Amino acid sequence: MSDDGDEKRGPGKRRTLMAALPLIVVAALFAVFGWQILFGRDPSEIPSVLIGKQAPELNLPPLEGSNRPALTSAEIAGKFTLVNVFASWCVPCRQEHPFLMELSENPDVNVVGINYKDNPDNALRFLGELGNPYSAIGVDKRGAAVIDWGVYGVPETFVVGPDGTIIFKKVGPIDPASYAKDILPVINRTIGPASRLMN
Repeated sequence: MSDDGDEKRGPGKRRTLMAALPLIVVAALFAVFGWQILFGRDPSEIPSVLIGKQAPELNLPPLEGSNRPALTSAEIAGKFTLVNVFASWCVPCRQEHPFLMELSENPDVNVVGINYKDNPDNALRFLGELGNPYSAIGVDKRGAAVIDWGVYGVPETFVVGPDGTIIFKKVGPIDPASYAKDILPVINRTIGPASRLMN
């Protein structure tokens, strides 16, 4: 009797287990992602395979009306450069822009921009309203050029040494805290103590 009862309960147990399996998998995935968010790396610190390698070739047309040259590799050659990927439709770009304006006043730092998937008129309005921190601006209308740079979205900023090597990548907006924590130490290591740079 007990054997028959076990046989009858067996298929029911299997069905219950099969029905619960997707929930168990989803719960496990949430646990893994939750652990990474709470105790893992900062999601804005996405590693780049380009760190330590030569920056990809730049040959982007200018943003007409910006009074800035096109963004080519010659514009960053021999200079400590921040290559900032931005767009007028990007809210975090608007948030970081005042800080980029301050950085652009620093004679030791060359700030250039890649205008990403943007309407040129909107980009000009954006810069007209907030100021233009860029010594050169390249237009990447279709977003094809930034693929070589491994760009995930905007804003993103690459720190490129005078020798053309990518030293650091920042995903998300730069602010005083991230500048002091991430970028200033790179500047200090690359071009010496940053006595003229913002603290």
